[in-house]
This record gives sequence, C-alpha cells and structure tokens, in this order.
Amino acid sequence: MYYPYLMASDAHAHPQDLLKVFPEAEAERRASVIACAASSWNEAEFLAQERMSLAAKDDHAAPMVLCFGVHPQLVRQEPESVGPSLEYLRILVREKRIAAIGEMGFDLFDEAYRATEGSQESLFRTELDLAVEHALPVVLHIRKAMHKVFAYSRELARLPAVILHSYSGTLREAIDLRSRGIQAYYSFGTPILLNHKRAMEAVALLPAETLLVETDAPYQALKGTHFPQARPFTSWSDLTLILHGAASLRRAAGTSKAGHNELESCCDENFRRVYGLSGNDGIG
Repeated sequence: MYYPYLMASDAHAHPQDLLKVFPEAEAERRASVIACAASSWNEAEFLAQERMSLAAKDDHAAPMVLCFGVHPQLVRQEPESVGPSLEYLRILVREKRIAAIGEMGFDLFDEAYRATEGSQESLFRTELDLAVEHALPVVLHIRKAMHKVFAYSRELARLPAVILHSYSGTLREAIDLRSRGIQAYYSFGTPILLNHKRAMEAVALLPAETLLVETDAPYQALKGTHFPQARPFTSWSDLTLILHGAASLRRAAGTSKAGHNELESCCDENFRRVYGLSGNDGIG
C-alpha cells in the first residue's frame, strides 16, 4: 500500500552508507524527512556527513544532526580502528561538533561477540564517562545485552537522554528503565513491520512521549511478500510505513486513537527534545 510522505524525523540513520547503495538518497532525504540523526564511527564518514549537514543548513533544508560513537562490533570486526575512533570522538566532543555519542553499547549476539565482552565493557565505560562529563545524550546499540544497560542505570540517569536504537527489549524492561530515572527514549524501525513481537508490543504500549522512529538506513531492509516493491535497503521514505505501522499497533492495542499524523508530531517533538533542536531548526 502506498502512503504519501509524512515528513517525519528519523532518529537514527547512516546517510553516507546509504549513498553508497542509493545515489539519490540525499535528494530523497530533503523531500522525505523533517530532520535526521546521522551516526558515524570514523573520521572520513563523519566529515562527509558534516559536509552534508552544513550544505543542508546553507540551503535551509532538513537539518542533519551529527552523532559519533565507537560501535561495539568494531571490537571484534576491526579492533585496530577502536583506538583512532575513540581519539577522534574526544576531539569532536571537545570541539562541540556532535549532538550525541553513539552508536555505542554492547553486542552479545553470538559466541564470537560474547568473547569480546570485556573489551566492549571497557569501551562503553570510556564513552559513557565522556557523555556524563559533557552532558551529552547517548545512542545505544544493544543486542542480547539489556542486563548491561541496567548495570549502568545510575550513570545513565545522569544523562539528558538515552536513545535505545532499534529497541528490541521487552515492554517491562523499557518501563523499568524509566522508573530508574533514566530519560530513556525507544526508537523503532522496520522490525515492527516484520513481526518482531517484542518490538511490536513495546511500540504499541509505551507512552507516546518516549517514542522515536528510525530507518537505520541503509540497514534493516523491508522483506517478504507484504513489501513487493521494497528495496534491498532502507531509505528515508520508509518512515512513512513505519509511522503507519506504529500508529496501527497503538490503535489496535487501545493505547491511542490517534492516527499517524498525530504520532508523527509527537515523535518529532521527542526528536527535538532528545537532540536539542529548537523550533527554528527546521522542524515545523
């Protein structure tokens, strides 16, 4: 089914990676979203996205909020890159060039990743200390590791916001994090359209003021017979489907009678709050 663009805000994406598979991505971004948060983990990627962000500002186009973090998967996949990326993160924090640290976190998805848990923990502590010292939000990548988030709840409660990207924990865990004083926000993407039960329950029942939507572009592509026109990657226009899906799940659960337009407005307001944008920063 086709839906007109809603012009929503995308809480987590990788614009430079998307451009590699979809050269028209930046034109689509300017036509399809109000704002986006762009994640990077190395200097070249960050500088490319910083140029995109500055160009959008010069053109009075949809703003691109910049984030940088040392991804936990790098500890296993590219251990030699962890040190340089961490040093570059310190520079960006000191120069106030990023709105959030991330994505950072823990990935304990399989035995190979679990073998690097100690190194992931050390990296996480370093990034978290930076976030606390500079009062920056963090964007968390968490796979099979929600217990790690709870272990750091005291430190996380000191941050202005904690965004759990592509949230895959339980509804109960999400509520418990908030009860510990953590300003947690739960970001949802295509998994809610692909029968991921825990994500579907969480987006259906969590308070609207804690919700964000994302594409994680170009990752987490839509698949299956329900999406015959889907591309082999996610892009900005997929936010339309995600918002419609989230609104439908909330109506079916009796949480809200609001439609997708109301949910879009709420998610945009949450985006502004999380990333420190004002009403003059291109979000209507």
